[in-house]
Amino acid sequence: MVPRTILHADMDAFYAAIEQRDDPSLRGRPVIVGGLGRRGVVSTASYEARQFGVRSAMPIGEARRRCPGGVFLVPRMAAYVAVSEQVQAILAAFTPLVEPLSLDEAFLDVSGSRLLFGDGEAIAARIQREVREATALSVSVGVAACKFVAKVASDLRKPGGLVAVRPGDEAAFLAPLPVARLWGAGRVMQAKLEALGLRTIGELAARPPAALAAAIGSAAAAQLLALARGDDPREVVPDRDPLSIGREITFEHDLRDDAAVDRVLVELCESVGRRLRAEGKGARVLRVKLRFPPFVTHSRQERLAVALDEDLELLRVARGLLDKGRRPRQPLRLLGVAAAELAERRPAPAQLQLFDAPGEDRTRARRLDQVLDELRGRFGTGVIRRGSSIRDGETPARDADGD
Repeated sequence: MVPRTILHADMDAFYAAIEQRDDPSLRGRPVIVGGLGRRGVVSTASYEARQFGVRSAMPIGEARRRCPGGVFLVPRMAAYVAVSEQVQAILAAFTPLVEPLSLDEAFLDVSGSRLLFGDGEAIAARIQREVREATALSVSVGVAACKFVAKVASDLRKPGGLVAVRPGDEAAFLAPLPVARLWGAGRVMQAKLEALGLRTIGELAARPPAALAAAIGSAAAAQLLALARGDDPREVVPDRDPLSIGREITFEHDLRDDAAVDRVLVELCESVGRRLRAEGKGARVLRVKLRFPPFVTHSRQERLAVALDEDLELLRVARGLLDKGRRPRQPLRLLGVAAAELAERRPAPAQLQLFDAPGEDRTRARRLDQVLDELRGRFGTGVIRRGSSIRDGETPARDADGD
């Protein structure tokens, strides 16, 4: 069989790069985009900020301590979505097999595009050129015969890197890299492997399977050894389901703090709610996706009595699903929220009555959401927060900037 050609395209410091592009005074300066309150987290840090140790999902307070001279900005999701749509359109011109992972990255299967556009490396170079011409931004691309190796390759020479791994060279390419590069090798697993004297992927690949299985478990050993060989049979799955709207975040480091997890859940529910309202849809099913180390994924869902698009109602259901699927302080690698079985929403009544009828509370909530959507669209997602987004029993904290 002819090997597949898989690309992983990853925009470089996406949110921060857009801010630096749109405001030339920010170029060359450490830019941190995220929630600016005391409960906020970093969404994206520019490469200048990363030199100070600032990374995504870091509490904003810690980012301020590490980079006191940084420029801290609230996200402008409308601007980021618009650029993402430009990039996705470029990717789709090379193949219909595009699997978006987030606004700023995607897998592509270009196996059937070789006659039109050349080999994978040539296609990757064209994508980089067209993205830069269309958006003035850079994208790093990895080329390989499987998803895992393509993803690792795209990370190696950022920003603007292009790394191609030829079929058959996967094990040699991966061998000198740290075991942390392996999917499923979180902090706990890394500690176990280091205790065995295994620091690189090559050292792990050379360990007899039986000995490794005895030390870390048969399932984990089989998975890590397969990845160390560059064996990843997963297909590129196009995101074409019009009956679901979702967003998920993969954390660079496992997240344990319950309050931090809840802040991310609030952000995800508000993002899904905005997209539902923008498309005039309501969700009859809500799903929460959880991924725990080493690489265990669970999904919880609830069927809703009525189609929902209100942020607080989505958050209420999502919190219940999260509590059912995760123990307190259990390390979390990925968190996602998806609305499914979408139904058309009818416009809200033009005027509220003096005495609320049943259902008026939901009408008020939808109108408040619409106002918040407009404010966030104009001034960024961090311009306003709901006090009710704080869990019962928490003391609301004043934002660091006095908002």
